[in-house]
Amino acid sequence: MIPGSFSYYRPASVADAVKLLSDLGEDARPLAGGHSLVPMMKLRLATPSHLIDLHGIADLKGIRRDGGNLIIGAMTTQHDLLASDDVADAMPILHEAALLIADPQVRYRGTIGGNVANGDPGNDMPALMMTLGATYRLEGAGGARDVAAVDFYQGAYFTSLEPGEILTSVSVPVPATGHGYAYEKLKRKVGDYATAAAAVVLTMAGGKVATCSIGLTNVHETPLLAIDAAKAVIGTSLDAAALKTAAAAAEAIMAPAADARGPVEYRKHVGGIMVTRALQRAAAKAK
Repeated sequence: MIPGSFSYYRPASVADAVKLLSDLGEDARPLAGGHSLVPMMKLRLATPSHLIDLHGIADLKGIRRDGGNLIIGAMTTQHDLLASDDVADAMPILHEAALLIADPQVRYRGTIGGNVANGDPGNDMPALMMTLGATYRLEGAGGARDVAAVDFYQGAYFTSLEPGEILTSVSVPVPATGHGYAYEKLKRKVGDYATAAAAVVLTMAGGKVATCSIGLTNVHETPLLAIDAAKAVIGTSLDAAALKTAAAAAEAIMAPAADARGPVEYRKHVGGIMVTRALQRAAAKAK
């Protein structure tokens, strides 16, 4: 199908984009990578009267270190993440997860801001950002504010973004030196959303887990932080009993939809397996 008619804008600054959104109101939509919005427009499931293309805003692009944080501009693409030495050195789990997003053509265009901002429970980066303790910078007519990733997601496609606001950057604390990490994703085919996926970031001390964070993708209407599952492995050597307890705790908070990827019980079951695999692989990488 062909999208409905719309007016097109390409602002050169965040301030210009915010002003356009404020002036044009609820009929205006920002355009990042377009992988979610454009297909919806083609099917006439989204019919914005005004499209505000963010690609001309240089300040929304790039990756830089700022003290103990990695700052990623919202219009930074998944391909940019893969090409970044800062990401490879400080946060290799971002590299690992980006490689599992769709295919190279999508990664060349898809942005981290679009991935985390639209509230799709199938997107890979939201749960990972929660696992890493990331914070999102939101800017609108009323100024800028920071929202923790764990507080940002309210329901499927519902987030903390207020009308007229744009997510402009992601701030991610750099994990401890020697940390272990893994992103385990089960999908039916290349390019598909996860049937279930799990992110793990941990540290080890004396052969036991010292710190741990676990995020879950596409097993609920929002990304999840599996707090009890992470607590279950603290102080353990990740023996079989600890892994089983952690998997069960993670499955307990899952509420996936039954769809073409499988029935509810199957998706919860493989979600637990992803948690187990991610924990084991992360521990093997920890130094």
